[in-house]
Parts: sequence; structure tokens; C-alpha cells
Amino acid sequence: MKTALIQLNSSDDPVSNLGQILGFLSEAVAGGAGFCLTPEVSNCVSTSRTHQQSVLKRQEDDPSLRAIRTFAADNSVWILIGSLALKTNDAQGRFANRSFLIGPNGEIAASYDKIHMFDVQVSAEETYRESAGYRPGTESILAQTPFAAIGMTVCYDVRFPRLYRDLAQAGAEVLTIPSAFSPATGKDHWEALLRARAIETGCYVLAPAQTGRHQASVGKERSTFGHSMAIDPWGNVLLDAGTAPGVHFVDLDLQTVAQARKKVPSLTHDRDYARPKGSS
Repeated sequence: MKTALIQLNSSDDPVSNLGQILGFLSEAVAGGAGFCLTPEVSNCVSTSRTHQQSVLKRQEDDPSLRAIRTFAADNSVWILIGSLALKTNDAQGRFANRSFLIGPNGEIAASYDKIHMFDVQVSAEETYRESAGYRPGTESILAQTPFAAIGMTVCYDVRFPRLYRDLAQAGAEVLTIPSAFSPATGKDHWEALLRARAIETGCYVLAPAQTGRHQASVGKERSTFGHSMAIDPWGNVLLDAGTAPGVHFVDLDLQTVAQARKKVPSLTHDRDYARPKGSS
């Protein structure tokens, strides 16, 4: 399966972002991709909850989701929307950070709400509290397609290996990790984490990323690391997209999943053990 990872520099304007997404999707299809992936929060990168309340929509009303579904149907292509920021019925007014797998008929084949929230203080100048604006998901998702079983995750999930082991043991062959990764952690952790998840599971890892400084009409601008990556099931880096927005291609050969797992069948070697005292 020829696959296209789309690296974006989304602003806080969903309308202009949609134009960028559709342009890159057209480029990907023209290049022969049958599976296209976009990054986390493709529709809106914003640090202002007030601005998000004014521009974000509910899933059933979201124009980005509607347009991308139409594109998928018109071009008979699979698309992973890395995630969209969407309004919800959350009692605290929090949004969903929701990933969508769209089939070539334009239907939603699967969706996944990011489970792990990025609540960290990277430095005195860089603090994030994602849980203040987004409600966490509660369910892991394995999506079946004609070309691969896909374990859907988002960004900060990558630091929680048990999720990926569960997905792989349930049958995942490809793990998707769309991201808007911090530059401060990205330079030290991004590649190492992605390669670890691939090696541990014997899966392909596909990680389309946001990149650069993100224009904001309201609130503080964010910066993200870029370097969208594709990792093979043996842990080799097949693609590093650098820091420029654009479309990057990689070919998936699912036979390599079986080959890697035959060499090191660690997914079948679990053993029960007593947990350390004090663990929860």
C-alpha cells in the first residue's frame, strides 16, 4: 500500500487549514497514495479556549470532517484524519481530540478519542495542561481494513507502551501516532519513542506531525517539532520528513510484520508476575 504522510503547519483558522489539507491530499492522491494520514488537531492549533469555543464545531456539523469524507469518496482513498478538535457535551465544556479513519466510500470506518492528556511542565516557559481543555477518551480502537489492521492512537499516547502492546496483541499491524509534538521533547524523545513502539510490537508506526510556528489570531502562538516519521516493524526509520509542510510517501509491505514477529515473538512471551509494592 503506497501511503502518504502529510505534514501540516495548521493555524487557529479551521477554514484556511482545510484548504491546506485538501491541497496536500490532492497531491498525495496524484502521487499514487491509497492511504493518506494527517497530523493531530489538523483543523485548529490554538492555545485559546475562548477562540476554540468560537470556531470549533460538533462532529455532526464539522466542515473539515465533511469535506475530507467527500474527498475520500470522490477519490476512493483511505484517509486517517490524525485528529480534529471538536465540541462535545462534556459538563466542563471540554473538547474531544478525535482521530478518524475514513474509508474510500467516505464513511467513518473508526474513530478514537485520545486517552492520555499532555499535562506537563517542560520548562518554566513551556507548560501544557491538555486535560483542562480536552476530555480524555476511555477506549482503545483497532480498525480493520482490507490492507491492514490499524491501532489508532494520538501523540502523548506514545509514552504509554501498554496501550500499543494491547493493540498489537489484538491484531494491529500498523500503529498510527498523529502528533503535535513539543520541540523541547521532540528533539530528545520523538524518534526514540516511535522506534521503541515499533520494535516492541513488530508493527509499522506511522506518525504524521504538525510542524513549525503556528499562526494565532488569538492567544499565544504554539510551536511544534515536525519530523513526521514512518518506522518499519524492525525499528528502521523509513521516513523523516524534516520540518517543512508537505506530502511524503512510503510503501507498506505487511509481510515485514510477520517476519519481524517470527524473529522476535515477544508478543507471545508474557508472563504473570507480582507487581512492586505500592503500585496501583
